[in-house]
Amino acid sequence: MSFTSALAIRRLRTILKLGSTVFGLSAIFLLVDPKTFLELLNLETTEALQWSMRMIAITLIALTGNMLSVARFGSETSVIFSARVMVISAAALGALTLLIPAEFGWFTIAYAAIGFLFSLAYLSVFLRK
Repeated sequence: MSFTSALAIRRLRTILKLGSTVFGLSAIFLLVDPKTFLELLNLETTEALQWSMRMIAITLIALTGNMLSVARFGSETSVIFSARVMVISAAALGALTLLIPAEFGWFTIAYAAIGFLFSLAYLSVFLRK
């Protein structure tokens, strides 16, 4: 799929920026207070899981930076490639959140919805003519 529309590229850049903000906020939350994050997902709050959440936070910080960099400075090809990756990744995040081995709470549903909404946002730009 080739994009020639400057508007489509601007939209993808905006979605990437918004996504980097959401991932950045999640990363800070996971780094600062992983126990509460786990509690909101109705998961165990063991030291090992809290440590794992902090490791994920560092990965999310890297993702945040890369998404923001592509959104601000990337070529059209880079923006399109990153957005295609995020269509799949955001949907997978939503699906995995719904497969969580715990009872659903408001946070689990909201977190899954955010993933699905970002996937749909990227997809909607790709499907527009």
